[in-house]
Amino acid sequence: MIQATIYRKPNKQIYAFELSGHAESGPHGHDLVCAAVSAISFGSVNAVIKLCEIEPNIDQGGEGGYLHVALPEQLDEGKRQAAEWLLEGMFVSLETVERDYNQYIRIFEK
Repeated sequence: MIQATIYRKPNKQIYAFELSGHAESGPHGHDLVCAAVSAISFGSVNAVIKLCEIEPNIDQGGEGGYLHVALPEQLDEGKRQAAEWLLEGMFVSLETVERDYNQYIRIFEK
């Protein structure tokens, strides 16, 4: 199962997220849940990098299906707000996957 953790500040703004595990909803190379979660998360990170001109702190592990992304502490307020909106969009998309495939993915907020 994929576990997605969204980290929020007290004001509810997303500042980081973490993905771990494998969906195992299909054979290797044909796992649609894994493909969806990967496309959503990597697409969101790529959008933050390109559109917000931010280099987030990224920690990625190979076989364990691990990804941790955190926005840098010191950011221009406009860039931070844009990045947070992109991460909120990612969260909404992941919730859609969880709604339809909750036996393969769980989302937690901290």
